Amino acid sequence: MGAPGWGLLVRQLRGTRRALVRLLVWSGVEALPPLVSGLFVSAAVDQGFLAGRPGVGVAWLAGFGATMAVRAHAARAGFPYLAGVVEPLRDALVERVVHSALARPTADPAEVARLTEQVDSARQLTATLLRTLRGVGVTLVAALAGLTLLAPAVLPLVLLPLLAAGLVFVRLLRPMASRRESVVLAEERLAAATGRALDGLRDVQATGTGADVARTLAEAAQESAAAAHALGRASALRALVVALGGRLPVLTVLAAAPWLLAHDALTAGELLGVATYLLQQLDPAVRTLAGTVGGWLLNLAVVLDRLATVTDHAPSPGTTPHGVDGVPVGEVRLAGVRFAHAPGAAAVLDGLDAVFGAGEHVAVVGPSGVGKSTLAGLLAGLVAPTAGTVVVGGGPRGVVLLPQEAYVFPGSLWDNLAWLAPEVSERDLADAVERLGAGELVARLGGLTTGALRDPAELSAGERQLLALVRTYVARAAVVVLDEATCRLDAAAEERVERAFAERPGTLVVIAHRISSALRADRVLLLDGGRGLSARHGDLQVLSPFYRELVGHWLGSVPSGRTGLAS
Repeated sequence: MGAPGWGLLVRQLRGTRRALVRLLVWSGVEALPPLVSGLFVSAAVDQGFLAGRPGVGVAWLAGFGATMAVRAHAARAGFPYLAGVVEPLRDALVERVVHSALARPTADPAEVARLTEQVDSARQLTATLLRTLRGVGVTLVAALAGLTLLAPAVLPLVLLPLLAAGLVFVRLLRPMASRRESVVLAEERLAAATGRALDGLRDVQATGTGADVARTLAEAAQESAAAAHALGRASALRALVVALGGRLPVLTVLAAAPWLLAHDALTAGELLGVATYLLQQLDPAVRTLAGTVGGWLLNLAVVLDRLATVTDHAPSPGTTPHGVDGVPVGEVRLAGVRFAHAPGAAAVLDGLDAVFGAGEHVAVVGPSGVGKSTLAGLLAGLVAPTAGTVVVGGGPRGVVLLPQEAYVFPGSLWDNLAWLAPEVSERDLADAVERLGAGELVARLGGLTTGALRDPAELSAGERQLLALVRTYVARAAVVVLDEATCRLDAAAEERVERAFAERPGTLVVIAHRISSALRADRVLLLDGGRGLSARHGDLQVLSPFYRELVGHWLGSVPSGRTGLAS
């Protein structure tokens, strides 16, 4: 494991020291049967069966069986402490990667792969390694200790092949680590390419670039498969380690057994005891360690090195995502922004320049597929521009993006509403509920402090949006981006929500789906052909024939007296 990955693992495990110590204690108890197995078999043969006292032999074997029961209890007792180590590690890694992914505009889409795949891999590998190594490691040490106590004469015959196996394995670690890292990077690139293709599927279909995207995905998949095959070839050499460390000691002792017995270096019982250590303890332990260290531990090392490398320079929690000193808090600047979902695909945004002043209410409009949701993702730092810059003014607060599909979860109503602002007071949360018109819904769910959501599916899409809007309103964010987040509300409810957000301190960016949103905004950003034109609603009608046509389409798409549209 490289220095970054090792340092990350040590820092995260330091907080679970108590659970680690208790896990080690129970692992010591589990070492009892491997330690006494050969000694008890030897005593059962020499003092019992060969001495004509079968009862004594059975008693020794029964004693060995009792130690196995103790080991089973120890294995079960250690599992809670295993969870006490692994789960905090997983939580810490998730928090680290989330802050890294959301805190920089240059974070690539593979951040999602690191979160969903690499963090989960780190958790599973750590759990598997601790569970396996605590058994196999103590078994190997206990078997060697038992051999030393039982038959010191055979130690050279066992230790020399073990040392040779260790040297061979160390020589294999570097190429296997390099090839495993290639597999991780190839999988990451494949996940990133697939994510871009799926996110931009509508744009890919509209621009006719499906063949180029398919070719890019095929190349990424072939690269991933080639890396996996190379790793498999390197890993196959681990069989040599097993042959040297696990099988050769057995063959060596068997070859020397006639001489050892003839010169009274071993008794028949001691030979059986040695065979018990070698066949039941040493050989399985070497095979498992070769597979574990060469597989799981190597995978964990590469994953942790990757996670440490890509997150070491992420801003600490509480800082502004992609904030820049010298830019007013809440001001947004886009300069020469270009974004394409895949190499070779037509750019959704191409040379977009815009400035949103701190505290402004901006409506983003344009035909379907023009890149409005892409712009929302860029502002929130969820995707990185292919070219150009997206700058959000620095400060202690960041950007909150609320998409069309609102997320609520089973649990208390308070936890749902205060999810983005755990420190919010009851008074401020009640004020947000009142301002956004969610009072009736909150009362129906049981009240602000006592209400609960047992099944979010029981709520309508509009009710879920309303709860998510309250949650967003109380978040201490300098910029709020509503990406059609009110599309399930009626026009009156939407107006109330947008006016409340406009009065809230901070900058408001609304991806408009009704003409009324553009009318209420301080400025309107029209997206067309990858570029943007920004002005007040009335001025934009004069400056842009396309905007006049779009407004006419909006007004003509709803009954008289209503100003709505589905974009």
